[in-house]
Parts: sequence; C-alpha cells; structure tokens
Amino acid sequence: MAVKAPEDGYTAEPFVPERGGLPALRRAAAGCRGCPLHRDATQTVFGAGDADARVMLVGEQPGDQEDRQGRPFVGPAGKLLDRALAEAGIDPGEAYVTNAVKHFKFTRAEPGKRRIHKAPTLREMAACGPWLAAELAVVEPELIVLLGASAGKALLGSSFRVTQVRGTVLEEEIHGRRERLVPTVHPSSVLRADDRESAYDGLLSDLKVAARLLE
Repeated sequence: MAVKAPEDGYTAEPFVPERGGLPALRRAAAGCRGCPLHRDATQTVFGAGDADARVMLVGEQPGDQEDRQGRPFVGPAGKLLDRALAEAGIDPGEAYVTNAVKHFKFTRAEPGKRRIHKAPTLREMAACGPWLAAELAVVEPELIVLLGASAGKALLGSSFRVTQVRGTVLEEEIHGRRERLVPTVHPSSVLRADDRESAYDGLLSDLKVAARLLE
C-alpha cells in the first residue's frame, strides 16, 4: 500500500514543534507540507508581531505581496488595516497579525499572468489550524479581531457569518482557551467596495469596539 504524503493527510500537526516560542514556530512552519497549498506558494507566511501582544488580528491567507515578501499584511490591504487600527486607537506595532492559512492560494487566468486570490477551503483552513492554535498558546492575547468570513469560519466553524456579528463582542472557547473576539470585514473588501469611504467607516467602527475593550 502506498504511503500517504503528509499533505494528503491535511494536517499541519506533524510539523508543529512541541516547545519553543514564536521563533521556533516560524522556523518549523517554513517547512510545513501539511496540505497541498505549499506546492505552488513561494513560501510560508507566518504571523508577525509582539509575543506579548494584547490583540491578535487573524485574516484569511497571505496575498500576492505577502507571498513574495514572507510577511503578513504588507500589501495594500495591510496598509489600509494599519491606518484603520491607528485611527481606532490601536497601535499596529503592538498587535500580532496572522492568517488562518499560511500559504497563498491562487489561480491564473492565463499562464504567466497575474496570480488571482482564491479562497481556501474549510479543509485547508482546518489543516492549518494547529499553527493558529500554537500562535494563540504563545501570544495569549486578550482579544482576537477576526478579519473576514474565512478567519471566522476557521476559528468558529462553517456557520459563521461576518455580516451578522461584525462589531459585536463574542466569547467562545477556541483551541481550549476562553477567548474574546470582535469580528469585522477583511480590509481587502474595503478596497473592492463600490463605496470605499462607507466601507472604511464600517471597518473603523468595528475596530473602535475592539479598542474600547483594550482600554
């Protein structure tokens, strides 16, 4: 019988070290083959920020710029997020930012053309779950801000609907820890919105809810 490749098992669990802080996790994640997404991506994009951060922001997955640079939220959506956080009263430099999925999933309209973001499946998000669980265990944030539907589904299950709960405070058990969460939209949705100003105001309003909890 053929032995399954680790990626066919759809779990990052074998790659997650048992001990060590964020540097150890980051080093180990660089070699993760827990699902097939590692094949096409340039590199693993692990979380970044202070290990003692009071707030953790969780997005969906790295985008094109993040995949090239190896850091989360360095593209246009990340710049918009930093601006909104600062306006809401949260220092972006004191937050920990990461994604539910650590590899860029994309498609191409034609060979050699621009890489187009493709949403990860629930199976892919579940495969990457052990990394997020490890990050939460190390950082132990007071608050998690969920950026968009995929992040919410990764932590709260497939029934999550960001439009129904955005800007509210949720209390849930996540990976064995009681967590407070504030869901909002992903900043990339603001960039795609027809009325960008209104969409930005909505994101800012949700982040102000998070900022009040951290006062």
